[in-house]
Amino acid sequence: MNRKTLPFTSRLTKGQAIAALVYLPVHMLLLPLLATLLLLRGLLDESQANLLCYALGVFYMLIFLGRFFRRDFDALCDHPWACAGELLVCYGLMWCCNFVVNGAMLLLGMGDNPNNEAVFAMAGAKFGPIAAMTVFMAPIVEEALFRAGLFGVLRRRSRTLGYVVSMAAFSLYHVWSYAVMDLRNLVYLLQYIPVSYLLCRCYERTNSIWGSIFLHMLVNGISMSLLYAMM
Repeated sequence: MNRKTLPFTSRLTKGQAIAALVYLPVHMLLLPLLATLLLLRGLLDESQANLLCYALGVFYMLIFLGRFFRRDFDALCDHPWACAGELLVCYGLMWCCNFVVNGAMLLLGMGDNPNNEAVFAMAGAKFGPIAAMTVFMAPIVEEALFRAGLFGVLRRRSRTLGYVVSMAAFSLYHVWSYAVMDLRNLVYLLQYIPVSYLLCRCYERTNSIWGSIFLHMLVNGISMSLLYAMM
């Protein structure tokens, strides 16, 4: 399957694009800061604060991008087997890339990814809600913002720019709060580059945001399953 057989026609309307891009800094910056404030004041614990952020995100996306999700699901149903194949290819490529990147991180003497450690710690205390957030809520919100929003909008002007900005923003989103405390944590950006590239690729080649959503769900779902098996 390639872009010639599946022309990339998935796109947000102007109003939907504005809604997604307006919410992007809210999700990346304002909500995490609000969650930290609530956490410090003892009003919510870390799990509740994160669940609140993603619940608000899902609610927002369903209101403002609901028609886009519905339209792109029809596109996915037009070529389900091709999409399933692309999903498996991207997942396999992700494992290969992660093997190389994680090996490089070990050579650099870097420890565990602080974002992953935070998720695993929350899951250890409240596995069910955190698994639901990680596997179902996060992919819907993040794919709407970083793929349909950033990548989809910028791709109209430059495909390369769409990839670069979407990958950079997605990677930075997962580490910036830890880099604020220690700039050395910026190195963990490297661990998100392969999956951010492959999520863009999957969205583009399946011609449906549900392609990247399902890939994101698959990646997070298997990670949470492995974590549950080790608990």
